[in-house]
Amino acid sequence: MFFTKIKLLCLKIYRVFYIEIFLFLCTISKMIKTPYIKIAVTLPVMKSYTYKIPEHLKDSCLPGMRVLVPFGRRRVTGYILSGQKECRGFKAKKIIDILDDYPLFPESEISFFKWISDYYIHPLGDVIKTALPSGFDRHDVSHVFVTKLGQDDLNDGQLTPGEEQVVEFVLKRQSCTLKQLKQKSQNKTINALLRRMEKKDLITISAMLKKDGAKVKQEKFILYENVPHIDLRMSKKRKQVLETVKKKKEISLTGLRRDIPTAPALIKPLEEAGYIKIIQRQVFRDPLGDPVEPDTPPELTSEQQTVVKKVQDNLGCGFKSYLLSGITGSGKTEVYMRLVQDVVEKGKTAIVLVPEISLISQTERRFRARFGEKIAVIHSSLTKGELLDQWRKISLKKVSIVIGARSAVFSPFKNIGIIVVDEEHDTSYKQETGLRYNARDLAIVRAKLNDCSVILGSATPSVQSYQNVVLKRFEELKLKTRINRHSLPEITLVDLKKYKDVRGYDRIITPELARGIRECLDRGNQALIFLNRRGFATFPVCMDCGKSLSCKYCDITMTLHKGYNKYQCHLCGFGRSVSVKCPECGSSKIKPLGFGTEKIESMLKAMFPDARLARMDQDSTSRKGAAIKILKSIRNQNVDIIVGTQMLAKGHDFPSITLVGVICADLSLSLPDFRAGERTFQLLAQVAGRAGRGKTIGKVIMQTYNPDHFIIQAARQQDFLEFFQSEIPFRKALMYPPFSRMVQLKISSNNALKAKTFAGNVAKILKAMLDKDKKQNNMLQILGPIEAPIQRISSKFRWQILVKSTSSKSINSMITSMMDHPKIKPTSGVRLIVDVDPYSLM
Repeated sequence: MFFTKIKLLCLKIYRVFYIEIFLFLCTISKMIKTPYIKIAVTLPVMKSYTYKIPEHLKDSCLPGMRVLVPFGRRRVTGYILSGQKECRGFKAKKIIDILDDYPLFPESEISFFKWISDYYIHPLGDVIKTALPSGFDRHDVSHVFVTKLGQDDLNDGQLTPGEEQVVEFVLKRQSCTLKQLKQKSQNKTINALLRRMEKKDLITISAMLKKDGAKVKQEKFILYENVPHIDLRMSKKRKQVLETVKKKKEISLTGLRRDIPTAPALIKPLEEAGYIKIIQRQVFRDPLGDPVEPDTPPELTSEQQTVVKKVQDNLGCGFKSYLLSGITGSGKTEVYMRLVQDVVEKGKTAIVLVPEISLISQTERRFRARFGEKIAVIHSSLTKGELLDQWRKISLKKVSIVIGARSAVFSPFKNIGIIVVDEEHDTSYKQETGLRYNARDLAIVRAKLNDCSVILGSATPSVQSYQNVVLKRFEELKLKTRINRHSLPEITLVDLKKYKDVRGYDRIITPELARGIRECLDRGNQALIFLNRRGFATFPVCMDCGKSLSCKYCDITMTLHKGYNKYQCHLCGFGRSVSVKCPECGSSKIKPLGFGTEKIESMLKAMFPDARLARMDQDSTSRKGAAIKILKSIRNQNVDIIVGTQMLAKGHDFPSITLVGVICADLSLSLPDFRAGERTFQLLAQVAGRAGRGKTIGKVIMQTYNPDHFIIQAARQQDFLEFFQSEIPFRKALMYPPFSRMVQLKISSNNALKAKTFAGNVAKILKAMLDKDKKQNNMLQILGPIEAPIQRISSKFRWQILVKSTSSKSINSMITSMMDHPKIKPTSGVRLIVDVDPYSLM
């Protein structure tokens, strides 16, 4: 027995040694041997640049590492793309330093980044910066300092008013960035003033290197040594420390402090005396929740078995894309888990994308119960440090499964076996700032580049994805029955027009819905009341002049939030006191009309005083951990009625919810957007699917002003095909996606005339290019320029142009040529944004 253990230990040590040698040899083989390297810099430039490797860094460069490089008169972060044998026509600058010990992303991902840059017409360096955790960027930032002469002249009263203002502003902060100073200054000639002050030696402007925002976490570990060389008096606490360390052999200082709170002060003398040894070691911050009990895989239904087998038969046989269209509660997550398990057992990795951060908690718990510590989690609610640690875990191959929101599609895995996109229809997969990518589309591209399978799952697929099924680009997999064998919940429509003249609560919470809630509560079940509008009153109006209370900086009405006791703009965050007077006439008679989730919660509390209520919207979940706390209380049945927005409408599995009430089903139907009908159907069908997922059959009461609308009828029947067949002819007739590719050009400026003029110039150039190329005339269509539906946001006047084409290549070529046109130069105070495949036309 003893020799068997020794043999196993030797084999284990040999295996670890062999793996380390193998990884070292792999690293050596990928080391760049050429004298030059291609670099993508984190600046708004489309091309990559060539730099020379200095002698002392020649054996340290690998693709995927960051380097610090000179660019003009400053230093910026760059990413190594590849080696280059020679440099022709110019003298290449040398890189300053290598910023990483190992690549932050595999070399195989570089082609993926280049595809994204080309398709979304976005700088390659910024694509990579977006893909990496925030904080991985070093660059020079100009700081302003006051000289001794400047301080003396201030004290002697020798400065002009403008100079005095600058010096006082900087001295208050000891130092500030040039950008901060320009933003805070009201002086329109601030640039000229600063140049004069620098010449007079009143200030100095220096470039300082901004370092990474997140760092690797180090922790002290205590090891038992017991080789004392100094006599030390042993107190009771010191003996306790020694006994604990001796027992554990090795323990972190954090762990030791749990038993002995004064441990930090006790360990140093013990180390100096030779009783213990203290070392620093990297540790990973843990963003995961409470411990989860391991689960036992349930028996699959016959439908699930068929789906799993079909995908398993093709795993490892190259790229294949599937659309899993399973009704709500049909067990799609279990299908994902079986396929991920199959991939991991074969030594490959898996990426699972989930649209909402609140959904990640549920998915992560289920996967952790099945796969233990093999998973990493990536989403924007993690701290910079937690995100960095999760990224390092993936890079160092310590995990084989990643679960996360849209940014998880960039996870630095090499050997990907499967990519899963849950709730693929969800608009949350579209990034609306910076690099405006769609994670669902990138999942398909990455699967193709990695020659693996990708599964898009949804009970309400996007029109785009289902059209790909029709065109045989995707293979459809179906789950038609719920795993509890129950039918889908019965949906009752309530016509709100019947209650338009009624006073009191019945106009908003109709008698039919009120009775349904009471019956649900009497049976000891939970009710979900859905309204996709937060706040208390959404339309405050002056009773004297009739004007609505609008945002100072945006062209929208403000919303009353009683919890914050103020009116707030949902676009820019501007707030006004609840006691504000009308900006138009000065009257204090402002009546809060309209309703949101906060008002619904207040009404339900008055109607059902015996019920426990919770509200889940952007306001109630703004603090870290708040969403998980609410979800846990729902899961543990500590809540009877849940009022929520779309955050609760998709993916959540709460068996005790037997009633879903929809306050107003028509809210998003009339938006000026060709996808308004699709989003409304998806939202209503999804929220209806939260009912009856347990042992009791569910019920849905849907209040609407348009009970005969085909979208409402399709949602009532929960029939996606009926909706698809009604919607697709409109799209085809108007050449909207999926029958065309679309690019939205967004022009904005603080100056209304500048925005209008620039938009007109862009449109003229595009139309001139189209007139020149007669072949493209039938393939391309230019709509606009036109003012955006919301004309002003955050003091920016907004215009837009839509370009449609049946050819992705043609539309990208035209937009790229337009961006390079000499007349389209960066104009002071005007911003041009290119949004490829836009999701919002507002």
